Amino acid sequence: MGDFNLAVILDSIRRAKHGLSRVELAASTGLAAQTVSNICRRLLDQGLIVEAGKETSGPGKPRTILRLNPRGMFSVGVHIDPAVTSFALMDAVGTVLEFIEAPTDLTSAPAAAVAAMGRRIATIITDSGVDESRIAGVGVATPGPVDAARGTVVEPPHMPGWTRVPVRDILAEVTGLPVVMDKDVTAAAVAELWTGTTGSAANFVYIYIGTGIGAGLVLGDEVVRGSSGNVGEIGHIIADPDGPDCDCGRRGCIKVSCMPETLVAEARAFGVLPAAGPERPGSLPADLAALAAAADGGDPTAAAILSRSAGRMAGAVSVLTNFLDVERVVFGGPLWPPLSATYLREIPALLHRLSVTTKVHSLDVTGTRVRTGGGAFGAAALVMESTFGPNAAALLLDAKA
Repeated sequence: MGDFNLAVILDSIRRAKHGLSRVELAASTGLAAQTVSNICRRLLDQGLIVEAGKETSGPGKPRTILRLNPRGMFSVGVHIDPAVTSFALMDAVGTVLEFIEAPTDLTSAPAAAVAAMGRRIATIITDSGVDESRIAGVGVATPGPVDAARGTVVEPPHMPGWTRVPVRDILAEVTGLPVVMDKDVTAAAVAELWTGTTGSAANFVYIYIGTGIGAGLVLGDEVVRGSSGNVGEIGHIIADPDGPDCDCGRRGCIKVSCMPETLVAEARAFGVLPAAGPERPGSLPADLAALAAAADGGDPTAAAILSRSAGRMAGAVSVLTNFLDVERVVFGGPLWPPLSATYLREIPALLHRLSVTTKVHSLDVTGTRVRTGGGAFGAAALVMESTFGPNAAALLLDAKA
């Protein structure tokens, strides 16, 4: 109970843009004033919060404002994407202090590649000059599916050979730090909550657009993970009934009609992009950016490809908004920027028409505001969530105890 109350206090201070006084903390958390005072003293002694001046509000003594100490705690995030692995070192208030990207090693044995990531993490911490005792842990965001209980990557579609790789255990052994692991789409949703960029929306779907497409889910200000940590596998929602055949036996699933590689293939087929070959193998991020640039430059075929894509995506997302009754849809992911102009221009009106709940409440559509560090930021936020976030499950006693 004491640890839970401490997390409640930390989370309340974190969420307050300008900090809170002890009186305000007692009012907002419902904890007794003496309990709040004791916890705040403990947090001050540990260097996790600081006193940030006094504030006068009505009669009585000025109140001392408490804020998170940016250097009181740090976390490292690793985002493993089939194309690029990124690393971020983040402080307690979400400032990215170090950010590094490197091509993902898919030629070495997966265990060796992950061990090399662990050594890179150790180097980043050493070079930063941060006191290692202040590192709360390492967060890892990987493509799904994952086995959250065992900390393993199961069999990502675009990472051949990565079958049940014990990512969490390897990194913990190499770095000597606690490691938390989650799907990349879930980490992205955690990052949105952590930065407060979703405003007042307590219920939202995060549509992650990378090499693959997935969804993160937040309901009642809580990230939903599911029984195995694999919420958001939306690849087989039908987006285009007349679309190409999918390996599931149906037609027009997200997996075959909405993926960035599908848009690039369409652009090649229609002559918007040159054909790929041995001399020009192509790069998905560069090709998608070139397609968007062509559309922005007035190429009607390129614009039509992106517009059709927005229509397919809106149809698929409407299935989620109708089923889940969320207030907001957030788009993000490493390949989101080239699509953002078209999608934000066209999808809101389409979703308004397709979503039944818009007859009751508005449905906001926005792009992520998380920029620095991208997926690695989300991975680092996983550590902060597990450290700062009050988890009601922690109050349940083990029935076997």
